[in-house]
Amino acid sequence: MKKAIVILSGGLDSTTCMGIAKAQGYELYPLTFDYGQRHKSEIENARQVAEFYGVAQRHKIVSLGFLKEFGGSALTDESIEVPPAGESGPIDSDIPVTYVPGRNLLFLSIATSYAEVTGAEAIYIGVNALDYSGYPDCRPEFIRKVEEVMALATRVGVEGGPMRIETPLIHWSKADIIREGTRLGVPYQLTTSCYNGQKVACGECDSCRLRLKGFAEAGLTDPIPYRTSAR
Repeated sequence: MKKAIVILSGGLDSTTCMGIAKAQGYELYPLTFDYGQRHKSEIENARQVAEFYGVAQRHKIVSLGFLKEFGGSALTDESIEVPPAGESGPIDSDIPVTYVPGRNLLFLSIATSYAEVTGAEAIYIGVNALDYSGYPDCRPEFIRKVEEVMALATRVGVEGGPMRIETPLIHWSKADIIREGTRLGVPYQLTTSCYNGQKVACGECDSCRLRLKGFAEAGLTDPIPYRTSAR
């Protein structure tokens, strides 16, 4: 059976990628990163998703604690507050303070290594060019360049074997993602999207608001609880 590495955060998008990869006939190899994120509770969500899909024994959790040591992001640096939806934070930039420098570049590099070891021909990542909050490492041009490097830097690539990055959500709205995931039976009740990392999602950060907006536009109810009643 063909194999796929799925970069699984425990959030809505990456879990939808799990459902899509499974529906496309791949044997799933979930890969989760502990990078000292404020919302570290999502790692437990990723474990539950892996169990749901029956691949807990293949689920790898990789520590990248140095990203917390580096800081520079509201998701890894406790001195930087997560701003409410619609605010980029204290830095005057189109890129919000929740951007983690080099995160997806690191994730894809490690996933490439794991793909070579397992013989996987695809790496699934839930990047999105519409609801990506201004993150530069969620754009299609970034993915294309990483694929070029993969072809040059791996034995598989040099020998002409298949290895590609699959980004099935990249041009979909959040509502489109949720509709497709719901059709595939994706367990959204096991996921979280909150940047604040609380047991009950805040409902106020950018990630929560994008998720809630997506469910509303899809005509569906988000199955997870929120601290705020505003939806």
